[in-house]
Amino acid sequence: MPDYPFKLASRKYKKEDTIININGNLIGEGYVCLIAGPCTVETREQTFEVAEGVEQLGLKFFRGGLFKGRTSPYGFQGLKDKGFEIFKEIKNALGLVIVSEVTSSSYIPQMMECVDILQIGSRNMQNYEFLKEVARTKKPILLKRHFSANIEELLLAAEFILLEGNEQVILCERGIKTFEPMTRNTFDINAIPLLKELTHLPVIADPSHGTGIRSIVNSVGKAAIMAGADGLIVEVHNNPDQALCDGFQSITLKMLSELLKDTKAICDLLGKKFN
Repeated sequence: MPDYPFKLASRKYKKEDTIININGNLIGEGYVCLIAGPCTVETREQTFEVAEGVEQLGLKFFRGGLFKGRTSPYGFQGLKDKGFEIFKEIKNALGLVIVSEVTSSSYIPQMMECVDILQIGSRNMQNYEFLKEVARTKKPILLKRHFSANIEELLLAAEFILLEGNEQVILCERGIKTFEPMTRNTFDINAIPLLKELTHLPVIADPSHGTGIRSIVNSVGKAAIMAGADGLIVEVHNNPDQALCDGFQSITLKMLSELLKDTKAICDLLGKKFN
């Protein structure tokens, strides 16, 4: 293996795969997880309906955005701190593992109370001082690849977190910008097996942002699992056409059920355990 600039993330440093344990739910090699939920928390009713649907399917991980970094300042930017109580209710009522993006250090204390996995969005992947600050929480961190970053840059971003003594890093391939205008991003399927070869860290895929097209999210997600991904993070909405954010790439609960069925079948084929 060449001498890459990333050290702690490299398999040269650690040959065995890192397995992250969150309340008995494992993320890493040999296991496959499915993280599902709305792009953004809009209302208590909408969020609970999706969360209950996720829980009834037997899934353990629920995603939802409280702070949405939108391209346009006029777009819906989330409920912000008003959504913390909704997360607390969901955790207490359904026992789901909560995954949510942290966008500002000022919100970290509140998120520590109700969020189990702190997500670093693609725009903050190279905000290195912020990465260090989030790393020091010692919470598991889901690090999304920037849409213009190469794989080495993603792993160097992870290195900033690891150097703070936080080894609970989950890498996420979410698509990159290319000349292709038909999809929101181009999902880099190459990144999945390559990352699994280069690093001991878990790797999951985001086919929602990777495609931006509801009808092909499931197909690309299944391809990512076949390529070796340790899980998927997908956007799910009870009424995607009325969603305040990213409805065009949000699947329905019925589609989530179909994805779950197919993912379990792939796990059986690959000899992995669905978690």
